[in-house]
Amino acid sequence: MPFRRLRHKTQVFVAPDGDHFRVRLTHSLEVAQIGRTIARALGLNEDLTEALCLAHDIGHPPFGHAGEDVLQAAMKQAGGFDHNAHTIRLLTRLENPYPRFDGLNLSWETLEGLAKHNGPVPDPSWALAEANADFPLELDSWPSLEAQVAAIADDIAYDNHDIDDGLRAGLFTLEELLDVSLAARAWGAVKDRYPDLEDARLVPELVRDLIGEMVNDVLAETRRRSAGIGNIDEVRSAGRPLAGFSEAMAAEEEILKAFLHARMYDAPPVQTVRLEAQHALAALFAVYRDDPTRLPREWRPAEGDEVAVTRAVGDFVAGMTDRYAAARYRELIGPNEFGSFF
Repeated sequence: MPFRRLRHKTQVFVAPDGDHFRVRLTHSLEVAQIGRTIARALGLNEDLTEALCLAHDIGHPPFGHAGEDVLQAAMKQAGGFDHNAHTIRLLTRLENPYPRFDGLNLSWETLEGLAKHNGPVPDPSWALAEANADFPLELDSWPSLEAQVAAIADDIAYDNHDIDDGLRAGLFTLEELLDVSLAARAWGAVKDRYPDLEDARLVPELVRDLIGEMVNDVLAETRRRSAGIGNIDEVRSAGRPLAGFSEAMAAEEEILKAFLHARMYDAPPVQTVRLEAQHALAALFAVYRDDPTRLPREWRPAEGDEVAVTRAVGDFVAGMTDRYAAARYRELIGPNEFGSFF
């Protein structure tokens, strides 16, 4: 069920006004497409890579990183909140489709890859520490190449698909995007191939070319870094990531990211809705925390343990979709501007 709920969780836009903007579910599917392509070219385990790509965001609360900031603040006295750690908590404790044990029947490699696909975790949060006690995940070492590929596929997917969504939303123009050298170079190649077609028809080709250029760079760089690596133990003890961008591509990608932050993620229209969503989620968390009997019975912890109560509220709120959070806000608190977005 956590995967299905990604259909109604924010990627960039809260309650996007349009059917074609990305949400967490479509983003995860696109990450999996890119990850599996890279894994196949490198001769890695495609199924493991795909599983890591599909599951990497299921720990996100409503409203994406904005919601995560709210839960981190609200749960500070109970150890805080981290969406990566919450992914592992969902998979090992909260989701219980089997009658004889908690969690899902996942391989150790899947849990390990999800726990540290962004690299070693020397100081795990409480949620990840609990999971690590049950499934020792070697948090101080680097993860498998499949997990590293999932992480870089995530970057490639959101860099390029956010270009598409940002242009569609009118947050920036093609001409403004072409101030970014990486995009300008790819656009020049596209125009050379199709000089007689209008620009709007060529934007999807630009996105495809950028994805292809980044994927090819990752393949070449990963092969270079992993030359001489003979087994998984050497991957984990390498002391550095083996899958990733070349130095030149990493520098260009940082410039693209800076552009997207300035013109999209931090754009006033996006920020306005995000701030309203944050205020609403903080108020909703407070209502449940002040009166835990409002939680569904199966979510209520034992009375008297303040940390357990806070974490139970966090678990429940984190599982909400954007629209479910909006509905509970209207039910428990009342209408406000936030409700008008749903």
